[in-house]
Amino acid sequence: MKKKFNLIIFILILFVSFSFVVKSEPMHGIAMHGNTKYLKDFKHLDYANPNAPKGGHLRLGVTGSFDSVNSFIIKGSPAAGRQYVFESLLGRVWDEPFSLYGLIAESVDVPDDRSWVKFFIRPEAKFHDGTKVSADDVIFSWNLLRKEGRANMRLFYNKVSKAEKISTNIVKFSFKEEALDRELPLLMGLMPILSKNFFSKEEFNKTTLNPIIGSGPYKIKEIIPGRKIVYQRIKNYWGNELPIRVGHNNFDYISYEYFRDSNVLMEAFKSGEFDLRSEYSATRWRSAYNFSSTKNGMVKLEEIPNSRPSGMKAFVFNTRKEIFKDLNVRKAIGYAFDFEWINKNLFNNVYKRTDSFFANSDLASSGLPSIEEKKYLNTIKDYIPESVFIQKYRPQSSETNNEIRVGLKKANALLEKSGWIIENSKRIKKLKNGKKIFLKFEILLVNPDNERIAIIFTKNLKKLGIDARIRTVDSAQYQKRRQTYDFDMIINKWRVTLSPGNEQAYYWGSKAANENGTRNYIGIKNKGVDKLIEKITKTTDRKDLVNYIRALDRVLLHNFFVIPMYHIEIDRVAYWNKIVRPNKTPIYGYVLETWWEKK
Repeated sequence: MKKKFNLIIFILILFVSFSFVVKSEPMHGIAMHGNTKYLKDFKHLDYANPNAPKGGHLRLGVTGSFDSVNSFIIKGSPAAGRQYVFESLLGRVWDEPFSLYGLIAESVDVPDDRSWVKFFIRPEAKFHDGTKVSADDVIFSWNLLRKEGRANMRLFYNKVSKAEKISTNIVKFSFKEEALDRELPLLMGLMPILSKNFFSKEEFNKTTLNPIIGSGPYKIKEIIPGRKIVYQRIKNYWGNELPIRVGHNNFDYISYEYFRDSNVLMEAFKSGEFDLRSEYSATRWRSAYNFSSTKNGMVKLEEIPNSRPSGMKAFVFNTRKEIFKDLNVRKAIGYAFDFEWINKNLFNNVYKRTDSFFANSDLASSGLPSIEEKKYLNTIKDYIPESVFIQKYRPQSSETNNEIRVGLKKANALLEKSGWIIENSKRIKKLKNGKKIFLKFEILLVNPDNERIAIIFTKNLKKLGIDARIRTVDSAQYQKRRQTYDFDMIINKWRVTLSPGNEQAYYWGSKAANENGTRNYIGIKNKGVDKLIEKITKTTDRKDLVNYIRALDRVLLHNFFVIPMYHIEIDRVAYWNKIVRPNKTPIYGYVLETWWEKK
């Protein structure tokens, strides 16, 4: 009887133990929140044409130059087109906020708490030299990129506590307990996979113009240093029939030709030297495309709507500089940007003023904080401006003729409050030692199209006694200075998604402020911002995510780290009619990889 009783107890213990085991099952895809749109047996993405013909040559034009094909390191100016050569374990789709599907990995496995991720590598996945992609290549790539890769790679991949080779085709990454968040499995899925065999013979951390072996649908065919790079489609590419790749990578060749500046680039497009141009200048879109080939239908002009967040294009203060550490100074300078005049006189009123880092989405803050937002903001109130709670954010406006003058008066009051007074038409501050300093700074530009806007801005700054100079440099110099934060002010655009995550730490986090090559160009070091970013990355609930993002948006705006410029909710595209695009456009905008050449 006793033996029978003990057996029953033993069985019950086993049952209870197994019931608490974290269960998981390999999946064809993974979403940041909720479920993926496409089921396991999907045939192709909705925005791709499965019958798109293969062939032809897509010729693209860009400004600047390049001196390397290694885009994984901070050194050098890499050539455009990395996405065609290298594949990741999972691939992103553009008609969902943030979902990934099997690419090199045919499936992915995560537990409910996402404390680890396991990837099952396709046996058919291979590099351009014919060697199969293995778990060894995946672990090698992780080790290499977390130590020597770009700043964002080091930031993300160092959250892994252990990498395990389960078998030749299975690899598992476990995450540090203090770093756990829902996005980490997706970030590992997007890690570019490099060939261990190739880099065992080549130095990684250097610029190079020798082609690097990848596993993507294209390989480098030709390089003319600084001027042109040509990619050739691999016809027996192992991923051709994958649902995520059907209807993609249709051109036999894709080339990027480099031009000195945007005006030369425009003339080259008009003469048919390349096939497609995304236009970011409203002035040029309105006036420069009235040429014979647009009139006879050889060149098509389209304004393609999108539903993605606009991001933030802005004049950016480098708060590492002493003069910009003062919030009142930053706010005052913002009053000198006359958006309404610029929009009316330069852009024919086509733009909207950006008033959120997440404009054109439900993530944007507006009005005063909601009850839910206040709950989060109250936990960090010691680190953020009081105005976050009591004032609606509104960038300087000049909708009436008098408003810019009123704005400049407000700016003058803020500057005087911070000890900056006018002396002989110059804005100065008298120091305790009797010396005086002038309020002056440089606006560093790379795009000549922004010069007119900057000139108008500096004229208003002069009215405040501020000496702001403009310097336009070439792309290589600009990139180097931006990566090392060697500037006073720049114009930058941060692109955001409908599912923000760890990249927010790369944009605004304190750790990123101390490391070259991040996108924390502002130099933000704020414990309140860091705490909100941590909540954003760890939440499992979409509603909470939205409220955290709106709270973060408010904190960034009320610190006046940037002077918001403008945005438009369409993509302007001009292209020669030899190329064709699918009928359906996903929420993030058109996807060039799904276009093809007309037969």
